[in-house]
Amino acid sequence: MEHAPIPPDEQSRLSSLRSLELLDTPPEERFDRITRLAQRLFNVPIAMVTLIDEDRQWFKSVQGLDATSSSRDTAFCSHTILGSGLMEVPDAFEDPRFAASPLVTGNPNIRFYAGMPIHAPDGAAVGSLCLIDRRPRKMSAEDLESFADLTEMVQKEISAFHLVTTDELTGLSNRRGFVFLGRKILAVCGRRGMAATVVFADLDNMKPINDRLGHEEGDRALKDVASLILGSFRVSDVSARVGGDEFCVLLTGEASATFAQALERFRREIDGFNDSAGRPFKLSLSIGCARFDPAAPCELEALMAEADRAMYLEKRSKPGARRD
Repeated sequence: MEHAPIPPDEQSRLSSLRSLELLDTPPEERFDRITRLAQRLFNVPIAMVTLIDEDRQWFKSVQGLDATSSSRDTAFCSHTILGSGLMEVPDAFEDPRFAASPLVTGNPNIRFYAGMPIHAPDGAAVGSLCLIDRRPRKMSAEDLESFADLTEMVQKEISAFHLVTTDELTGLSNRRGFVFLGRKILAVCGRRGMAATVVFADLDNMKPINDRLGHEEGDRALKDVASLILGSFRVSDVSARVGGDEFCVLLTGEASATFAQALERFRREIDGFNDSAGRPFKLSLSIGCARFDPAAPCELEALMAEADRAMYLEKRSKPGARRD
């Protein structure tokens, strides 16, 4: 079969997908009711909401299959995310891209496929709403209109969740989003014996920036910090603005030496920004860290509190610094 090419914006697409904090979450009625409706409206045995990760197609909602994921290499939806609208395969046996696919020649015996790309709030194609039948068929104009409406419903549900877990100013996760995703990540780390680290960073001079330059410049400083965090850590690390001038990053699988290098890179990025950005303020951050030991796992909130205390000790050691 013909494998779908990797989209040119793959890294930013994956970053957008992960920022939605939907991967590997339990089934939700808000998505299940849409796939049940699609299954009934179009009289198909299988309907799914899929998300295309780096190497898999994961099912956020699925009707008619027991599986929760499949390989991205064989996924029809890997082709769907490359387009802007409907991808329809009336008869997979007659389509050279899919005729030899194990999903066509074997279970679930796909003959008909229809998929519409699902977009994140930033426009990135992160997955699809798809219909599957075991017999050839073709969608009518009325079918297409209804299918587009259902896809819009999925996107609205994703946007609604994204809004309540995302910090509007910086685009990072907010505290709710960080805790939601961080708990799940630490559970995985505990099961797999992986270390993790919580970094807690506080902007030292937020109040003077606001008082002296105004809140517009204060907001600008917060957005600068968010940008530096995103540029310093890996796209797989979870970054958040958890308070007014407080930020957290959760790093996984880092050896102590590698983590120290990442933290030093972040500090260098801050220094480089202050030297070249031409802002009417200098960014200064106090930073604390807490390590997750998979042999003696603890809750995310406990790690955040430990990292916060370490950050406060660093802040107190700075001449003239105060915690606002």
